[in-house]
Amino acid sequence: MSEDSWFGWRGRQIAWSRRGQGPALVLCHGTPWSSALWRPYAEALAEGFTVYVWDMPGYGRSSKNPDHDVDLGVQGEAFVALLAHWGVERPHMVAHDYGGAVALRAHLLHGVPYASLCLVDVVALRPWGSAFFRLVKEHADVFTQLPPQIHRGAVEAYVETASYRGLSGEALAMLVDPWLGDEGQAAFYRQIAQADERYTADFEGLLGTVTTPTHVVWGTDDTWIPVDRAHRLHAAIPGSTLTTVPGAGHLIPLDAPVVLATALQRWLSARRES
Repeated sequence: MSEDSWFGWRGRQIAWSRRGQGPALVLCHGTPWSSALWRPYAEALAEGFTVYVWDMPGYGRSSKNPDHDVDLGVQGEAFVALLAHWGVERPHMVAHDYGGAVALRAHLLHGVPYASLCLVDVVALRPWGSAFFRLVKEHADVFTQLPPQIHRGAVEAYVETASYRGLSGEALAMLVDPWLGDEGQAAFYRQIAQADERYTADFEGLLGTVTTPTHVVWGTDDTWIPVDRAHRLHAAIPGSTLTTVPGAGHLIPLDAPVVLATALQRWLSARRES
């Protein structure tokens, strides 16, 4: 069974899809990605789980209204509302990049329980954000006015730095295309402009209260969020486990798909049976 739909929330349209059957599993994407990054994994994991993927407001196929905030506070609230819309309680969670902050805010600040939590190269501990990210944040109004071809080149160059092994033309287009055109270009710089470390500072001091079984997965060659954050996060969450993946950058779902898929399957299968 596969279902694609939209959820209306505070004037936004949130794109989501569901497939498979079994315990609920939610895959959360980060920035500047979309649920498309997780779709091959969703297909594979649907053999044992009811898998949900979604595009955060302002990302992917979801609405990109310039009047709507897209900061991490909003994304956490949107996720809580979406879980209620699905009728999902205590799902298994897998999150990448910004999705980690969204999942942790929902859990630690909004009281959403999880059956298990897997954090893959996530935004969780300060400092975070690449040099380009910080530059754009300071001059978002200028970047928004770039000619389309220059904007496309800048986004492509930026996205490629997230991969250690290099991206195929197909993979690059999948990641970049949602950010093209007038709407996409404005949305790209808007989400960076609204990024703020205070949204992770809100829960950093609460990480020691996490009792959900938690696994941290990290590419050792992640230049966006260096692997030292993985060790810090592992140390901060009691009882958590850690897997580091050599030869993988921040885009570990594309850099090491077999290794990551195996790690996720092993982790989730063990949690399902426990």
